[in-house]
Amino acid sequence: MSGRLKTVGRRRIVVEACTEPCPIERGMRILGGKWTGSILWHLKDGPVRFNDLARMLGGASKKMIAERLRQLEERGLISRTVLQTSPVSVEYEVTEFGRTALRFLDELRIWSEALPEDALVYS
Repeated sequence: MSGRLKTVGRRRIVVEACTEPCPIERGMRILGGKWTGSILWHLKDGPVRFNDLARMLGGASKKMIAERLRQLEERGLISRTVLQTSPVSVEYEVTEFGRTALRFLDELRIWSEALPEDALVYS
């Protein structure tokens, strides 16, 4: 986070502005998409087939789930395996890199559960 302030009298002024997203913002861009955290969380215990994942995420459309899975795979957070079954099935699993995000998601879960009910405003 490269943005810096300096105090002049009683006022703080910017002496160096951020020209790129800070590390927190970069992380939020990766993990902050709708359903992204929930998808990773549901994959934490091992491989899950697409339709099973869709049932776990009852409020998300299959189109949205497929889009998020593709993004997570492109970012190296999950892997996709095509199973030679009849009909063909696909299962998803968190990669080692993806597992590094799970502890942050768990902390976020704990923090969210501790929020007062009126603090939960969804848009």
